Amino acid sequence: MTDPTDLPERRPRTVGRLSRRAVVAAFGAAGFVALPAWPDKTWAADAGPDAPGGPVLDTHPATEPSGTHVRDVGGTNVVFQYGTVLPAFDGWRTHEPTREYLSLDRRWRFRFDPGNRALGEGWESPHFDDGAWGLIDVPAAWDLLDTPGFASQTAAFGKGTAFADGYAWYRTVVDIPASWRGRHVRMAFLAAGYSAEVWLDGRYLGKHEGANSPFALPVSGALRPGTRQTIAVRVFRRASYTDYTAATPQPVTDDHQIPYKPVDYWPYAGLTRSAWIEAVPQVTIAKLLVVGASGKLEARAVVENHGASDFDGYLTLDPGRASGGRSAVAAARIPAGSVGVVTVSVPIPGARRWSPGSPHLFTARAALTARRPGGPRVDTLSARYGVRDVSVGDAELRLNGRPVFLKGLNWHEETAAHGRAMTPVEYDKELGHIRELGVNFIRNCVYNRHPYVYDWADEHGVMVMDDMDTMWLNTAQEKLQTERYGLARALALTMAWNQHNHPSVILWGLQNESEIDTGGAPVYRAWLADLKAAVKAVDLTARPVTWASSTSNDPAFDIADVIGFNEYFGYFHGKDADLGPTLDAVHAKYPGKPILITENGTWSVAGTHGPSTTQGTEEWQAASFEAHWAQVAERSEFVAGFTYWVLKDYKQRAGYNQNYNGISVMGMLTFAEERPKLAYEAFRRAAGPRAV
Repeated sequence: MTDPTDLPERRPRTVGRLSRRAVVAAFGAAGFVALPAWPDKTWAADAGPDAPGGPVLDTHPATEPSGTHVRDVGGTNVVFQYGTVLPAFDGWRTHEPTREYLSLDRRWRFRFDPGNRALGEGWESPHFDDGAWGLIDVPAAWDLLDTPGFASQTAAFGKGTAFADGYAWYRTVVDIPASWRGRHVRMAFLAAGYSAEVWLDGRYLGKHEGANSPFALPVSGALRPGTRQTIAVRVFRRASYTDYTAATPQPVTDDHQIPYKPVDYWPYAGLTRSAWIEAVPQVTIAKLLVVGASGKLEARAVVENHGASDFDGYLTLDPGRASGGRSAVAAARIPAGSVGVVTVSVPIPGARRWSPGSPHLFTARAALTARRPGGPRVDTLSARYGVRDVSVGDAELRLNGRPVFLKGLNWHEETAAHGRAMTPVEYDKELGHIRELGVNFIRNCVYNRHPYVYDWADEHGVMVMDDMDTMWLNTAQEKLQTERYGLARALALTMAWNQHNHPSVILWGLQNESEIDTGGAPVYRAWLADLKAAVKAVDLTARPVTWASSTSNDPAFDIADVIGFNEYFGYFHGKDADLGPTLDAVHAKYPGKPILITENGTWSVAGTHGPSTTQGTEEWQAASFEAHWAQVAERSEFVAGFTYWVLKDYKQRAGYNQNYNGISVMGMLTFAEERPKLAYEAFRRAAGPRAV
């Protein structure tokens, strides 16, 4: 796997010619790389067999199974997975006219495999009889397949499919159109928790690890257009504990997985987001990277040639209505079996800037044509963008050159009815609270969200800190991930690549409360430096990086662009009034860096009232927030914002809160009914010292 720190700087090379339609800077594909070879069968695993009678553990290859890495293609760093460019996942909402789509959102055959016997019995084979299996919707979380009382705060903990772990299988049949002959075809999944292996008509396509990141598997080698074929998916979830209801639950861990041990949010299992098959031309625009800044649009079209003949044509870029820019054309010459990048820079004098108060958006559209401008159209791909700039300086976080104060919320992506497989109506209701509360910032703790969320934030002017699953690692896991397995780096690369074009995303979050063992600071620093290098390698806009540290004395804060830490003064330790002096001490040590409170909060049981000094009352929760907010607002010259923990009560399988059926009551809203507590109104009233 390529180390991002070894990559050269991105410097476009001018090898094309000026557009015939507009006087712009236009560049052809400047250098190519061959499409990587990819194994056509699973790799040998290095994990030993499960202990007799013990929990089922997943197997792992020597390095994370998708082969995620970054390569310099003509001065642009491109992310590869499964032997191809990691493509845009816009097919969940946008269907390009040059492509064909087959939705896999449907009812599938479903069966648990608690004894891990399925591979020996041929469950992946198209000839296997699954007629006796049950049914499950895709998308859905199998946790809610049969768990009565899942949303109740008084139901018994530890029962139902919410606690079914190990392997489960999905099967469906699809009619492959005959028109797909000669096309490049991939199967896309927006999420599979925790890991997934995929077969088409018994042929193994690949494995993905990471519960909340999308992936796309090339299927052309297994495809038989004009026939009916069987898709089989084996999904794995590790148990959190050997016995969920034991007086002292024993955790189940796996050093290769992220997170490697039980965490305090619910690890929803199954195919929890949409899936589809996409047939694209042999010469295709896999990804369109766009940057809007300083009155111009720079677009880099990553073009794959899966065919046997060299491609010699043009790429036309339309910067979008209301941008004030005109279409431009650049040469596109991509050898057979290669990847190239075509760069076009277009003035957009009419494009207004994106900001929370004015979230202006534009749609850039790239079109490949053969031989000549206006010739036969080969492929198209569009991307939405905004014109904005994020920077850090003099202890300020700045948007479009102006200091910004973030009034923020943490939130978990789940509802009582559907878990993490939320519907658009549920997203609108959940995110509607954010607007009602006057929030201008959300932290996607501690995993990537459905693409709907980033689109919503772009449209509504809500800034985003994107996070990934790197939560509660210890020194041993940090070392393993950095030096050998590489899953943490893969998650960082795919996060920055997938969310690159969203103007709402202003910060990359690298980890949450990972441990710094005695003597482990060098390993911890090397791990964070590796993750920072990964996101910086592919982000053309150079967004700042931060993380949610468990301490205000983090030994790697010098690496961060924005200092972020979680603080629970007056709850887990110390007094509420300790926050102010702590912020002053951090600022004195790092005077040029802005500080962001990435978490603070307490808890209350809805309907419990009493003095504001009594823990667990709604009054105490509200008063604690007000005390912390005041100390932050007083220091807005170097504190960039405050992110409350958490919008809504949430489910978790950690070994506490079992008396509430696993519901953490730290939210401002209740879990199922979404009723507001007193903290909700206190937060709504809180005014930031400045706005953008």
